[in-house]
Amino acid sequence: MRVEGFDGEISEAIEVSQPRTPPLLPPDVGDDSEKDGEELFVPPLNFAMVDNGVFRSGFPDSANFSFLESLGLRSIIYLCPEPYPEANNEFLKANGIRLFQFGIDGCKEPFVNIPEETIREALKVVLDEKNHPLLIHCNRGKHRTGCLVGCLRKVQRWCLSSIFDEYQRFAAAKARVSDQRFMERFEVSSLKHSPTTFSCSKR
Repeated sequence: MRVEGFDGEISEAIEVSQPRTPPLLPPDVGDDSEKDGEELFVPPLNFAMVDNGVFRSGFPDSANFSFLESLGLRSIIYLCPEPYPEANNEFLKANGIRLFQFGIDGCKEPFVNIPEETIREALKVVLDEKNHPLLIHCNRGKHRTGCLVGCLRKVQRWCLSSIFDEYQRFAAAKARVSDQRFMERFEVSSLKHSPTTFSCSKR
């Protein structure tokens, strides 16, 4: 199994001083590498594990389906208002994956409107262990996904500096003060734990 980097890059090989000769291949080896059981697993953009049974990423496409299948997903939370592509829907049907769509418009500062109730409803899906393994994604896996994960971290009682650090790792130069302000003000007291919610890790 080979796993490419999150941006589709593969690390360069270390140069050696000895001249390299092409390896000798058996006569029956051609382009059909699947005979050897080798398959290319490509994670979606900005893919990462959030917690046990919870993952995050940018929008997956057909090149990522084999990788996602290896996760054994039960659910996907999709945070964009646009219809889910037909190819993605077919992948969900073929693998028995449930789609939860919470349409949040992509917006740029200063015209920001992050719907708190929508984030709260999505968070309830994340907290329900019956939906795990679960993937959260938007378009790039930065802002909408980052806000939902940040609010999850508040439920997990992370300190704000750690929540912001994680958000900024994915948003990088596109980090938004408004997103961080939203996470800071998000109230989690109404989100009660139950036997069906996964254990919270502190940081």
